[in-house]
Amino acid sequence: MPEPRVKSGCEPLVPQFAPTPAGECASRRAFLALAGIAASGTARAQAPPQTVDRSLPQIGILLATTYTTGTLESRLEEAKLHGLTCVQMSMTAAGLPDMPDEIPSGLPARIQREAAARGIKVGSVQGTFNMCHPDPEHRRIGLRRLRVLAEAFPKMAIHICTGTRNPNSMWRPHPENNSPQAWRDMAACIREASGIARQSQAVLAFEPEVNNIVDSAQKARQLLDETGSPHLKVTLDPANLFPAGTLPRMKEILEEAFALVGKEIVLAHAKDLDHDGDAGHKAAGEGQLDYDLYMRLLHAHRFTGPLLLHGLSRAQVPGSLAFLRAKLARLGG
Repeated sequence: MPEPRVKSGCEPLVPQFAPTPAGECASRRAFLALAGIAASGTARAQAPPQTVDRSLPQIGILLATTYTTGTLESRLEEAKLHGLTCVQMSMTAAGLPDMPDEIPSGLPARIQREAAARGIKVGSVQGTFNMCHPDPEHRRIGLRRLRVLAEAFPKMAIHICTGTRNPNSMWRPHPENNSPQAWRDMAACIREASGIARQSQAVLAFEPEVNNIVDSAQKARQLLDETGSPHLKVTLDPANLFPAGTLPRMKEILEEAFALVGKEIVLAHAKDLDHDGDAGHKAAGEGQLDYDLYMRLLHAHRFTGPLLLHGLSRAQVPGSLAFLRAKLARLGG
């Protein structure tokens, strides 16, 4: 297979968590994108402007998993109409595979331009592949594509997945996930990925998730300590931290997670769960997660980065957004 590459002339995107200049959407292309949303029956009244408290997490969304159709511009326009000011970008939102072999030279600048025109910050990009896949060639290809992504988006947070021994899905469990060999393969992949991030001044953010090889905050702490890289940090999704039978221990598990990795969190997810033993699959505010505690813990650890809505439909965005804003308002107050 030929080496993937980023075409020359690629302009870097906004540095990690640096504010992007807000602007008005005045181009003909943006107007047509908005008209397309209205014609499809998905348009809604624009959310009122929100006062941004920089001492609190900034609410955003995983762009491609909620706005699953349309152009890059129309998806960003929907995020703007919902009143969101931060997104995690996936290459699928720009018409490419999640982990492409090549990124067109003008795409990062286009993403920056179109997001900034709508007052939206790109807080992170998605770079997930199965980092403990049983086939070494799968891991090698994933690392090559991660390099393409990191070179195209330097100084950014890149969300990654430690994966599973399941060869068909990096989100499903496998009996060999707890084997020493699986850990060694994953840890070696993480170390190489951290080197790629260092060269691009990027930050990798892996997520402890009940179905993955790193399935707890304890294992997340172990991986951080073993790797020892300032370019490896954490994405925290508390709805993914509960093995079967542990939901009654929610307060204990959340407090322990923050005690172990709270200072390493650079991205946070906002979704919910109605049972343990699996990753949460509910929209924020529609399940059993103790959001009052979650918001207090984020605030206590001075987390002011992207708090990304996840696992919800377009129709659920306004309700979950209002729910999160109410929780954050209590902290701000």
